[in-house]
Amino acid sequence: MYEFTFHQPETLDEAAQIFAHADDGQFIAGGQTIVPVMKQRLAMPSDIIDLGRISDLEGISLDGDLLTIGAMTTHAEVAASQDVKKAIPALAHLADEIGDPAVRNRGTIGGSIANNDPAADYPAALLGLGATIHTVTRAIPTDDFFTGMFETALDEGEVIVRVSIPVPEKAAYVKFPQPASRFALVGVFVAKTADGVRVAVTGAGPCVFRVKEMEQALDKDFSAAVLKGISVPDDGLNSDLHASADYRASLVSTLARRAVAQAQ
Repeated sequence: MYEFTFHQPETLDEAAQIFAHADDGQFIAGGQTIVPVMKQRLAMPSDIIDLGRISDLEGISLDGDLLTIGAMTTHAEVAASQDVKKAIPALAHLADEIGDPAVRNRGTIGGSIANNDPAADYPAALLGLGATIHTVTRAIPTDDFFTGMFETALDEGEVIVRVSIPVPEKAAYVKFPQPASRFALVGVFVAKTADGVRVAVTGAGPCVFRVKEMEQALDKDFSAAVLKGISVPDDGLNSDLHASADYRASLVSTLARRAVAQAQ
């Protein structure tokens, strides 16, 4: 690693001030992405600003039909939360399948969605559930939040505070994991919400996306059978040594049917 100055602010205001005065500041949540990148000398921030001591960014609460999760809540905490298990069991299941125990006990929901890795699990869940991302200054619907590979609607220095998730009628997440990393080669999150069915896919493309044709079919008949014959084009999908674009397209259809069956 290159030399840098390490900060541990205890408030959001203090964190913002440090970032504003840094030559090249970088916030760190769980550190599951930025630390390996720095070890490979692919990033050289002048200042690392650890958000771990800011209590306002932690916690899980369930208020009626709205589940709220603080940005610094770890994957393990989401997986173990009774509120999450009660409101959205599929989200607890998803969190419990992320990485390994070391990753789950360090990685955070805020860090994951701010990084927006194309194979991460949380983007599919939050997009599929129609969640809202809250920062210090505004609320961003997930349909507007995830904008491209490792890209989001966040402005420079903008910090995620929490996510709010409406409780669905039914939901399920099924993924085909890469054996070593446990990232999703393809993952499909299906949710039947008050506003209709949402189908979100991660791992298949450069960024998480919805499959509107599947959503429209499931709005009429929420069954796995109705998805037979519906496929996604492989144009623009990821293709690498782990899976071709064509294979990923096939997986989307298969996993979507399994997710609907599981949700039922």
